[in-house]
Amino acid sequence: MSALGDLQASFRDAILGGDAGAVARLIVPDGLSPEARLQIYRHHVLDTLTALLESTFPVVRRLVDARFFAYAADTYVRQHPPCGPCLAEYGVTFSTFLSDFPPCRAHAYLPDIARLEWAIHTARHADEARPLDAARLSSMPAETLPRLVFRLDPSVSFLASPWPIDRIWRANQDDARGDDAVELDGGGAHLEIRTRHGEVVLRALTASRLAFRRALGEGATLEHAAQIALAMDQGFDLTLEIHDLLREELPIDVTIAGP
Repeated sequence: MSALGDLQASFRDAILGGDAGAVARLIVPDGLSPEARLQIYRHHVLDTLTALLESTFPVVRRLVDARFFAYAADTYVRQHPPCGPCLAEYGVTFSTFLSDFPPCRAHAYLPDIARLEWAIHTARHADEARPLDAARLSSMPAETLPRLVFRLDPSVSFLASPWPIDRIWRANQDDARGDDAVELDGGGAHLEIRTRHGEVVLRALTASRLAFRRALGEGATLEHAAQIALAMDQGFDLTLEIHDLLREELPIDVTIAGP
């Protein structure tokens, strides 16, 4: 590592609660001790990143209360500081952190709520994209249909959970009714999260439709994605699903995989 890289690493460690001695010796006091200056900056960094997590995961915060969330966020920030300049990308691993965070083990549904909130966050920050022109698809030779590979709207995410996370999320919105109680054993969720006309939309899908669309989103050919869906549900209607994909303006591009 370069001298600058070493200095940056030492400064990061000092800010996150590690040994501050090496950095403190390089700071000019100027009326305030180096340790005090580092403490001010440490508070600023931790407060800023905690507030960022609070804004991204408001339902998680509501479910565990503000003090517990602050404790979890402080631990997360110290263990997983930002590794890039774009703060909109910070928090992508928060759900995994909650899965492994011992104090959260009694709340097994919480990591999936965090995954849902991250999908909503991602949708809000995704670039807008022009939907695929259906005429382009209809002009392709019929024999290439099984090898079609779609690129989907960049805002879309697919999420499956054994918990009713969509109902939990809705019950914890500011405009939710007070009697919107959710039974945790009330069934799971298969969700598509995306932006439509400037609004984030959560939509429940069947397990087979979610598997089909997720496979397409991961780059599978149309034939392979259909096989995955049919293995789950012999009644899966591929023709109808293609029609719905286009009607919902989910694909933004299509290519043909090699033979």
